[in-house]
Order: sequence, then C-alpha cells, then structure tokens
Amino acid sequence: MRICGIKLTHDGAIALVEDGRLVFCIEQEKQDNNPRYQTIDNLDAVVAALAQHGLKPRDVDQFVIDGWDGEDESQFQVLSGVAPLTLKGAPYVERYADGLLECFDGSGLILDDWAFPYKSYPHVTGHVASAYCTSPFAKAGRPAFCLVWDGCIFPRLYYVDGQSARFLECLFPVIGQAYAAAGHYFGPYKKASRGGWDLGVAGKLMAYIALGSVDEDIVAVFQELYEERFAADTELASRYRANINDAETSLLAVHDFFDASVLRLEARSPEDVLASFHLFLERLLVHEMTMALQRHSFPGPRNLCVAGGCGLNIKWNSALRETGLFDDVWVPPFPNDSGSAIGAACSEMVAQQGFVPLEWSVYSGPALQSGHVPVGWDATPCSMQELANILASNKPVVFLSGCAELGPRALGGRSILAAATSAEMKDFLNEVKFREHFRPVAPICLEDRAPDIFSPGTPDPYMLFDHQTRMEWQDKVPAVVHLDGSARLQTIARSSQHQVAELLVEYEKLTGIPLLCNTSANYHGRGFFPDAAAACEWGRVEHIWCDGTLLTTQAIQQKPVASVFTGR
Repeated sequence: MRICGIKLTHDGAIALVEDGRLVFCIEQEKQDNNPRYQTIDNLDAVVAALAQHGLKPRDVDQFVIDGWDGEDESQFQVLSGVAPLTLKGAPYVERYADGLLECFDGSGLILDDWAFPYKSYPHVTGHVASAYCTSPFAKAGRPAFCLVWDGCIFPRLYYVDGQSARFLECLFPVIGQAYAAAGHYFGPYKKASRGGWDLGVAGKLMAYIALGSVDEDIVAVFQELYEERFAADTELASRYRANINDAETSLLAVHDFFDASVLRLEARSPEDVLASFHLFLERLLVHEMTMALQRHSFPGPRNLCVAGGCGLNIKWNSALRETGLFDDVWVPPFPNDSGSAIGAACSEMVAQQGFVPLEWSVYSGPALQSGHVPVGWDATPCSMQELANILASNKPVVFLSGCAELGPRALGGRSILAAATSAEMKDFLNEVKFREHFRPVAPICLEDRAPDIFSPGTPDPYMLFDHQTRMEWQDKVPAVVHLDGSARLQTIARSSQHQVAELLVEYEKLTGIPLLCNTSANYHGRGFFPDAAAACEWGRVEHIWCDGTLLTTQAIQQKPVASVFTGR
C-alpha cells in the first residue's frame, strides 16, 4: 500500500509511505536552493518527487492532501503543468472531539495528465499522527497525550490510545503566533506596521532572550493583559475566544494585546521584555498542562508527544520534561509544518490500521544531486581521519552526506562543522552565514560523552531540548556555549552508521573532544544545499566534504579563525 502525503502551503512537501515505512519526504525548500518555507504551487513537483524514486502517480494507491485554513473546508489554487486547478480539502481543525479522522473525499487531482481521487484530513490530524506514529510510544504500543500548538490555534491537548485519538481541551487562549508577534513589537525585529509575518522570528527570539533578564514586574503586566484580553470573562476576551476560527480576527487581537503592552513597557529594555514574555508563556503552559492532567486521568504510563510549530521551542519542551508530569516526552524532528506531508500520509495509515508505528529515518530527505563543480576547486579523496585533522586545525568544513535530514535542523547530513575550541569560531560562523552576533551555534556530540559535558546531557538526536554546559567544559568548547550557558545539543550514537558519527569518533581520538560545532549548510534564507556545486558557489569556507571527496579552494577571502587547540 503506497500512500502519498502532500503539503501544498508553506513548508510544502511530498512524502511517500509504503506498507508502514517512510520511503522519502521531499521538502520543497531543500530542492534547488529554494527559499525557506517554500509552497507547492505546481503539482508537477509531486510527479517529479515520485520520479526521483522510480515511481509514477499511477503507482500510488492513495493521495492525501493536508488540510488548511477554513472552518468547514479548505481550498487551494495550484497549477498542474500550465493548467490552473482548484482543489478542496479538510479544515485546519477537526469539527468535533471524535472527528480527528474524519476526512474530505476529493477528486480531480491532476498529475501527469491523469486525474486521481484524494483524501484530506484536518491539518492538526497530521500533527497528531506524525508525532505519535514516529514516537517510541507507538513502537511499544503505549498510549500518549499529544500537545499540538500551531501558529493560529490555541494549544490543543489530545489523547492517543493506539486505536483512536480524542481531543480533550484547549489549554489556554493564546495562539502560537503570539510568540513571534512579540518580536514585531520589541527588540531587533521590531516592525513599523502590523503587516506581514516572518516565520523565522520565533527561533531567533529564543536566542535573543539570553541577552535579557526576567523581570517579575514585566511578567505581571503580561499576566494582567492576558486576563483582560484573552482569558477572563470580560467582553473583550469573550469576543476574542468566540472568533478563534477567524485567523484575521485572532491576529488582530494579538496585535491589540501588544499595542497595549508597548504602552505599559516602552521604558523597559526590549531584551528584558522578551525574556519575561517567554517565561510568562512557559509558566502558563506548564501550569495549564498540570491542571489539564488533573482533569484527565488515564491508566498506565503518562507520555507526551509535542507537535505544531511551537514544538521547535526547545526551552518549552525542556520545561515540560522537567516538570516530572510525564514518564517520557517525545518531539519529532519535524514538529512544525515541515512534517505535515508525513502527517497527511500517516493520517490515512491510521484511518486504515489505527495508530501503528511508522518505520522511518530522519535522513529520508532529498539525495545529493550531481552538479558541475566550479573552476577553482580541487577534488581529492578524503578519509574521516584526514578530515578530522582539518577540523582540528580550526578550519570549518561543509559536510554533505547521503540523503538530507527531515525538518529544519541540520543533523550532519547538510551541515557546516567546525572545532568548538575557539570562542571566535561562533562569530566566524555567524558572519559567513549573515546571522546576528547573539545567535548560538549548536554542538553535535557523541551520545555516550554528552552527560560529561552537558546537563542533563540525555540522548537528544534532533536538537529539540535545552541543555546547560557544565562549568568545567565552558572554556573548553566556548563556540557552542550560548550567552546563558545553554546549548541546543544534538547527540549521535558512536555506533551510528551515519558518516558524521565516524567523523566525531576520529576527531575525539585526535583531540579528546567528542563534539563539533554544527550549523546548517545553506544560502541565507534558503533550504539546505542540494549538492556540492551549490556549496562551492556559496564559497564562504575553503573545504567542502561530499561523500568521501574533499573539495578545496584557495580563493576564500574570509579572515582566519585563531586556534586555541593545544592537543590531547
């Protein structure tokens, strides 16, 4: 049984699930250096993705389109070749508590001049299905709560018991977009007008708040405005909650909330305001989750899956894990809409078989493309030991290996790697990537050594939890230590078959240090490099390693990074 999931709107992607196994997921931003959050405007992209794996549309048993904005149904305007096409789909949210798997049956999906029927499930259904089916709880046949908090919805709590899933409640009346909206009113991303939303601001704010300190007086202002405008029985709050299905109205209310907060907080430093707003939402999330669990008691272990765009907030994920409310917390590497094509396919799998586990690998993205290497680059074979020596000399390397990773984090498939022993390396990497000075660079670390260096240092293969760097290591690996001492850690098992694990082992042998800096290999504002040629054309570091071949140029004009490595 082949199921093809399609996400047409932002973070557009095509995923194929065959007999319970994820064959591939092609996110459009990872094709041809496309912009971040790329949509699918032409259904030829579906045909092309299937063709990359030797398949035609007629080889697919069921197509599934991810639902989108709309209270009763969604609508998409796309092309099929040069022909315009209107497709209908399921709404954003299920229409009643037990309606998560209620689907919209559509027809007229034109692929390669053939018309196919399709199904469509609500957008949140895909989040629940992808989060649970990829989790260790599904593999073990254990139930789990599932928290879905997306841009234009309140945080929604579900319970999945294997054969069914049920909506329990909205935890509190704040849409996920409120976090990014705060950055449009305070700090370096402040905007002069209300128009437009930058989908990348939320992640940048997580870094920026380390510049500030929490002020309880500021937290109290946000609490007061929250009650008055969102949560209490005031006319203003009641009207806001009644119109939550109208995205325009709910966003307008968020703007009004921050307009009011600016009047109260304009004399405060923006970094303190944003740090305080972050903690206000974190406390609200933890408190309301605690209250919800008291209202909804189920037998057996208490597990949690986290999905939706807010699942990328590593500090909130860690706060939920640290409460002790749950035996285990799972966040997939694609909690945001980058996993929605997988979620669409999983929704149909679940409708047929129940909430069974999906067999999957995070390295199921596009394969490396072949491309002409520009003049001025020399190509030579390069072993992992030789590459480790280059890194130990404080030279960053673009590291391209196998298929791209899924989701927004570079996990060793499309990474820029570098030694973490020099504080200047973080500044250098931010400079070549055109990133703000306060942005952190993540560590990729051998899993068994992580507890020695980080707290808690528990396995975190997808960079989705917050870890503190132990004091005795902060001066040893300063490039991966954020301003608040934290690190967005990625761990990888020493026994992993991925080539980045072999490199870390060789680097550890050479230096005694089991970690490297890891940041994504991409043009600014674009998806991962699709091939070595793109990395060469980017041309901001002198070494590119691509599946066993080292490409080197002498034409780089960047200033060198001072080395502080003194040997083992």
